[in-house]
Amino acid sequence: MIYRISDFKYKDVINIKDGNCLGTICDVEIEGEKAVVIAVVVRGRFRFFGLFGKAEEFVIPWEDVKVIGDDAVLVCLDRRPEPKRPKRDRYFDE
Repeated sequence: MIYRISDFKYKDVINIKDGNCLGTICDVEIEGEKAVVIAVVVRGRFRFFGLFGKAEEFVIPWEDVKVIGDDAVLVCLDRRPEPKRPKRDRYFDE
């Protein structure tokens, strides 16, 4: 089956190990030279109805993605992935 990157946006990500909804896909990481997907970036769930912001984004490696459905993406993770660190801007970090 053929998918577009825009097809992944806003799909729920569910861990099949424990049934938890980890959040929604907000981005996809692609390796530039080979043009293959290497990971999906998941935006964490909202905290307390969105009043206290949302959890950090985290990266799920592509090999952990098991099933891509119409409404959800099933992944197999033993533990919650580490939060994605924001890229530092070398011009403003000094």
